[in-house]
Amino acid sequence: MKIASNLAGGLLGLLFFIFGLNFFLKFIPMPPGPPEGSPAALFFGAFAPTGYLAFVKVIEILGALLVAIPKTRNIGLLFLGPVIINILCFHIFLVNPATLLDPMLILICALAGFLLWSGRKAFCGLLQ
Repeated sequence: MKIASNLAGGLLGLLFFIFGLNFFLKFIPMPPGPPEGSPAALFFGAFAPTGYLAFVKVIEILGALLVAIPKTRNIGLLFLGPVIINILCFHIFLVNPATLLDPMLILICALAGFLLWSGRKAFCGLLQ
């Protein structure tokens, strides 16, 4: 279980680290944005120019580094949890809910869910 947790943490950290850095360094080509006037375009119209998206990407990078290190994995999950929930809500409410079947989204949610399950004892104190 420890090896699987380390692999899942490393992979989840790598995914968020790469895509967080891509916002600043632009080494992966970005797909075209949402159509003009769509709810997703309006969302990003408010999100990007204010600098809030840059803040979220910094949180992603920090959370990715923390999740990749086994001793800090739980605090990293606390950083990445709201980001993952926001990604899910974006797909549910602003774009077609069929995009929830995107393999990358399923992988991120599965890895985060597995890490939460494997570290559930540490999170039980937050619920009491």
